[in-house]
Amino acid sequence: MAEPLALGEYKEALIFLGAAGVVVPLFRRIKISPVIGFLALGMLLGPHGLGRLAADNVWAAAFTLSNSERMQHFAELGVVFLLFTIGLELSFERLQTMRRLVFGLGALQVGITAIVIAAGAMLLGMEARAAAIVGGALALSSTAIVMPVLAERKRLNTGAGRAIFAILLFQDLMVAPLLFMVSMLDARVGAGLSANVGAGLIYAILPALAVLGAIIGLGRVVLRPLFHQVALTRSTEFFMAACLLVVIGTGIAFAAAGLSMALGAFVAGLLLAETEYRREIETTIEPFKGLLLGLFFVSVGAGLDLAQVAAHPTATVGLAVVLIAVKILILIVIARALRFSAPAAQEIALPLGPGGEFAFVMIGAAISTQAVNAATGNLILIAVTLSMVTIPLLGWLSTQLLRMQPEAPQDFAHLAPAGVAESGHVIVIGHGRVGALVSDMLSRHDIAHISTDANPRLVTRERGSRKNIYWGDATRVDFLRACGLADARAIVLTMNSPRAIEIIVALVRRERPDITIVARARDAHHATVLYGLGATDAIPETIEASLQLSEAVLVDIGVPMGYVIASIHEKRDEYRKMLQPAGSAREQRGIRMSTRVKDMKKPPKTGKPAGQPEA
Repeated sequence: MAEPLALGEYKEALIFLGAAGVVVPLFRRIKISPVIGFLALGMLLGPHGLGRLAADNVWAAAFTLSNSERMQHFAELGVVFLLFTIGLELSFERLQTMRRLVFGLGALQVGITAIVIAAGAMLLGMEARAAAIVGGALALSSTAIVMPVLAERKRLNTGAGRAIFAILLFQDLMVAPLLFMVSMLDARVGAGLSANVGAGLIYAILPALAVLGAIIGLGRVVLRPLFHQVALTRSTEFFMAACLLVVIGTGIAFAAAGLSMALGAFVAGLLLAETEYRREIETTIEPFKGLLLGLFFVSVGAGLDLAQVAAHPTATVGLAVVLIAVKILILIVIARALRFSAPAAQEIALPLGPGGEFAFVMIGAAISTQAVNAATGNLILIAVTLSMVTIPLLGWLSTQLLRMQPEAPQDFAHLAPAGVAESGHVIVIGHGRVGALVSDMLSRHDIAHISTDANPRLVTRERGSRKNIYWGDATRVDFLRACGLADARAIVLTMNSPRAIEIIVALVRRERPDITIVARARDAHHATVLYGLGATDAIPETIEASLQLSEAVLVDIGVPMGYVIASIHEKRDEYRKMLQPAGSAREQRGIRMSTRVKDMKKPPKTGKPAGQPEA
């Protein structure tokens, strides 16, 4: 007999999925950031919200997120997946070009902010050991909230956006040394440990460096062949399993070495950024990242005790306001010193002013080791949570300030994420004989473009020739978005499958009503179907082959080239009008070549070019 189902084990999952499927779409509809929706949900349904009524009300207990520890473990994976996708947008070569921002701007921000906050804490009476920990913890910002807010406002690839990412990346690199500092400042150990700090630091860093080197070396050798073999199976499930294995496996390896899981996932993303599977990996991981990040935001909201805020308004709200103000001021000064424009400096500083998720880890560890007083530490954590809730608002404020004072041009265009074509690029779907020729012609005319194909062997071979080509399923709109559909000028469909072309035309036209869609058609009937689905131009293979044959024979028998080309264009336009449905967008815009053809004179009966005198 089966054991009775323990519904309590699934309560948190059901509540969260219900929120993700109902509450957050509602927030999107009323144009409020989903981040705010998740944070508000956590505050409402957490132990400090409805949880206060759960003991006396059965209905409240049913809707309360009571098991925060279990939820926290999954919530941390949201940050891990976020850092992995950020790594996919970069590469080791691209990261090398960012070193001035990462180790210059990032190091200055963390160092100066930590010193200023620690000095302020000591002036308020905190002992030096605790002040150092608090300074390091509060110097960090929230990667998990800032990056989605930037992406939502389409600011990731601006000069300020890349500077923000560089600072956040350096902060993530500093997590392991800061956590080591907490253990070195353990109040129970005392001053006797100070003599061994240098040796302890070496013993802590060496394993981490060994794991980092091993994963980078192994990843460069193993990851591309691994995904190639999985792609050959043409199984979505196996490909998803491989993606999850890489993200979670590298994260766990780094965590075992004393580094953060998020940093391990970031390195894995860097290793895959230059492969032909990057776009499909990004598409596969995106749903997991979105849900787990949402769970992270819920956990942050659930940790905010509004009763404590009401009981200690000066200590909590005041500390949150001071923290945000001090960090914003420091960042503006640093950015201006490094010759960022005033609008860019403001945009960098505003979202990075609040505290971050790693403050919970550092101060929590400091409380457990008694390096920081428990009461003081809890008040600081409440203030950090309050500050994090303001990040979407600060992101909106920075956008409003930019409208009043537009950002000046920056010298960081070369830091754009690897493989992202410039705005106005062309997407070529299918890289067989037809697609390869289209790609070559675009390259000859210096038109930015990327190609995709579902054949992993072909993609690997073309990738070896330095072609900007990616493997993936173009019938999925998420994959097309990952290829830059939102900013593309045109999309060209050259595959052999008529049904796949029809699916993509419909998807693209629904997603981008204004984009140019040029599609390969099997015959005249298929071209008519594609025009009906929204194609700008549908090129039937049979008709085009007939026109090419006609052109060749007319030229070969002595008809002047100019008249042949004009007549071929005229005939092509006749077919196009015949195949298009009445009132189509293409027809209303008019046929470009028709006007040219009508303006040209008919060839003389002698076959001599127009304007040439008779004998």
